[in-house]
Amino acid sequence: MNKPVVLGVDIGGSHITAALVNLENGTLIKGSIKRNAVDSKTGKEEILNDWCKVINKAFEGSTHIDRQIGIAMPGPFDYENGISLIKDQDKFKSLYLVNIKEELAKRLQIEPTNVKFINDAAAFMQGEVFNGAAKGYKNALGLTLGTGLGSAVSINGIAKDAALWDSKFLGGIAEDYLSTRWFVNKYFSLTGKKLAGVKELAAIATTDPYAKQVFNEFGRALGHFLADIIKEKNAEVVVLGGNISQAFNLFAPHLISNLKAFHLDTEIKLTGLNEHAALIGAASCWDLVSK
Repeated sequence: MNKPVVLGVDIGGSHITAALVNLENGTLIKGSIKRNAVDSKTGKEEILNDWCKVINKAFEGSTHIDRQIGIAMPGPFDYENGISLIKDQDKFKSLYLVNIKEELAKRLQIEPTNVKFINDAAAFMQGEVFNGAAKGYKNALGLTLGTGLGSAVSINGIAKDAALWDSKFLGGIAEDYLSTRWFVNKYFSLTGKKLAGVKELAAIATTDPYAKQVFNEFGRALGHFLADIIKEKNAEVVVLGGNISQAFNLFAPHLISNLKAFHLDTEIKLTGLNEHAALIGAASCWDLVSK
């Protein structure tokens, strides 16, 4: 029996992206990807309606009768029952304790059982395991490095949120040192200059010794952080995604040398799917159910 085509949805604090995914080969259906900005600070009706517009557009042209949806959603969230638990963040406050599964099903005119949810970091990792950089590995660790620190671990092909962002690290928590704000604050402390983010810092790293120093320090810190996690999870590979990973060549040498200092030669790979990883991972929830 052929595996179904499922809609993968990636919901973030400022956007929604959706695309049809062929679960036979783990690829997106050409032309089905749709994306739109969403104001997560607005009311419940506006957010849900904006989501449904993109979902319906992505479904256009699909010949499958059963509209099955897998949604990558940031936490805290009751993923099994589809209830938002986000309240102390600057997003989705109007959805607190709302049953998103039932609300979407009603608006999309499908059964609630046709909607499944997965943590967004786990969806990234699941996509990479399904058809990306972690495919074929038994134990894998994934990090998304950006405004925050996302993390997931995959064991025997099943990815779960690792929730490492608030791990104790260097006198604070991991996200204090392994996110965009650390780069901005560190460069400012060295130079008194405020840059917008890692992209701007990477652009001057070859000519600015302070920018180079920041990337070197980040690489060492990331290696130090990963060493214990790799050992604990017995990870065969670490997959990096997120905006900071795009500057991999600037911090990779110190990351790898620090791992070697801990007697680790674990493979470090960049995402093979980029922004498509979460879409494929979310849709593959349905493939995992069938196994």
